[in-house]
Amino acid sequence: MGCVHGKCCSRYPPTSDAGSRDFREVGPYSAQRKHIISQRSLELVPVPSHNFHLEYSVLTQRGYYPDSPDKENQDSFCIRTQLQGNPNVHFFGVFDGHGQFGSECSNFVKDRLVEILSNDHTLLEDPVIAYNSAFLTANNELHNSEIDDSMSGTTAITVLVIGNTLFVANVGDSRAVLAVKDGNRIIAQDLSYDQTPFRKDEYERVKLCGARVLSVDQVEGLKDPDIQTWGDEESQGGDPPRLWVQNGMYPGTAFTRSVGDNTAEGIGVTAVPEVSVVQLTPNHLFFVVASDGVFEFLSSQAVVNMAASYTDSRDACASIAGESYKLWLEHENRTDDITIIIAHIKGLTNLGSSGDGSGEINARPVTRSRKGTSDVSAATGSDLYHSVKSDLSDLQSCHHVVSMNRTSIVVPSPACQRPLEM
Repeated sequence: MGCVHGKCCSRYPPTSDAGSRDFREVGPYSAQRKHIISQRSLELVPVPSHNFHLEYSVLTQRGYYPDSPDKENQDSFCIRTQLQGNPNVHFFGVFDGHGQFGSECSNFVKDRLVEILSNDHTLLEDPVIAYNSAFLTANNELHNSEIDDSMSGTTAITVLVIGNTLFVANVGDSRAVLAVKDGNRIIAQDLSYDQTPFRKDEYERVKLCGARVLSVDQVEGLKDPDIQTWGDEESQGGDPPRLWVQNGMYPGTAFTRSVGDNTAEGIGVTAVPEVSVVQLTPNHLFFVVASDGVFEFLSSQAVVNMAASYTDSRDACASIAGESYKLWLEHENRTDDITIIIAHIKGLTNLGSSGDGSGEINARPVTRSRKGTSDVSAATGSDLYHSVKSDLSDLQSCHHVVSMNRTSIVVPSPACQRPLEM
């Protein structure tokens, strides 16, 4: 959803790379045939430690903003395989820039975050601590760069695959979702929780840091600021709650965490990620990593249903991006930038070796409740889904408090939201 000024691009443009592709190690596994819409090869990367492979594709689409037809795509993405030369460690990330210099911010962070992780010798010893450190380091580097991030920044949703375990780090309102086979159904399991003022824990955290949380109509005096009437307006693309300084009409961010946004840090917007961990099982079919342009009018379940109806992830990316674009134009006179990665998990069994050479996974899991999404039975491996609290010493400060009791926000969609029947 971004900042109050929105994001601008051109009508029905071709798909674009946003200068963000990084497939430097996947060449040998790339299929030769390019997709007719995405113009991409289907990428394959093995995870030899557990005898499975990932089959994935990505698509990024500029938004349509009639008032600013020449604005570039502010989304970017990074896919880096074999981090630190390890064939069992792979990185997938989507970065959704916002503000005047949003494109520069998203491209800076997508490059630096993966480089910081690649150079962190503690990554395999404690991925959660490494993730937190990487986000905070990238944030500080962006502040100290030549990019003006005072009112610009980027959200980031990233998935780090280490052997048969996913480490998902989220800052902002983009999303990662896992498709889980449960009997004859495929259920969407959220791997991240949108960090917006709709979440009570995030609302209370930024309020303690001095933020005014009001919709645009409220801050402009058109509605009573003392009455929270946001309700379910998020699903209508209406007037969501945003963050403002005490005596000003800025920054107007509709998210509570980001990288950059130097001004908003003063009212609680933080670059500390929420990190969740899931150990893969044969019931896990694929994962989706996408910007909020996808999920504004599509629920996680609707996206999983659409993706599951295609065997080729390139077809799935094109279909979901097209549906998202269409729904934007049906509800508003613009669209957001849209970026989506879909990675199928192929050949995973319970017979994989545990000696993966990727380092011991030393996370300390804390189970968290999930509301607003379908329950997954223990047989599907949902009992292995955890949220991990960071040990960073500064997480208890005003800007860095991480709450473990949170509720996911699932946006109703005109598309089918029920689990897909197989």
